[in-house]
Amino acid sequence: MTRIVALVFVIMCAAQVSAQPLPAGLDPQNTLLLDTAYGRVVIKLRNDIAPLHAERLKLLAREHFYDNVPFHRVIDGFMAQTGDGQHGNGTGGSKYPDLKAEFSKVPFKRGIVGMARTNNPNSANSQFFIMFADGSFLNGQYTVVGEVVQGMDAIDKLKRGEPPATPDRIIHMQVAADAKQ
Repeated sequence: MTRIVALVFVIMCAAQVSAQPLPAGLDPQNTLLLDTAYGRVVIKLRNDIAPLHAERLKLLAREHFYDNVPFHRVIDGFMAQTGDGQHGNGTGGSKYPDLKAEFSKVPFKRGIVGMARTNNPNSANSQFFIMFADGSFLNGQYTVVGEVVQGMDAIDKLKRGEPPATPDRIIHMQVAADAKQ
């Protein structure tokens, strides 16, 4: 019974956030809508500086790869990482090959979305992270793929841990152009 009530709550929250219009000036083809239990996060993709990475996130979102994927690494004052739709623990990727790095001069600051990778700069695949605070030590070392333009309050509410005891999950992630608004 508890699960049914929780599922109804999640569906109601998703219905409420799906009706919200996009912030002005965003290209729906290059905007992601990431729904959490705490609300919707709107991410402007930077296809101008990381076109391969932006296309990968859109492809995986369209395949529902990110739906129900946990935020498996959430470090207070640093970042929240997600996107392991293979294992859910930070060790997996997608069925697609890793991507070549697309480093830029865009600084890692609060709200920036970066691609997670191994020690190999050309190993980003499906995992990404959202910065809670500035992280200049990441500049030029990781690919900036986007920026949160609305909904950082939802990211701020994610449970902390590596991994969190009961991790928060992406309810649904989609390309704004595909959303039924």
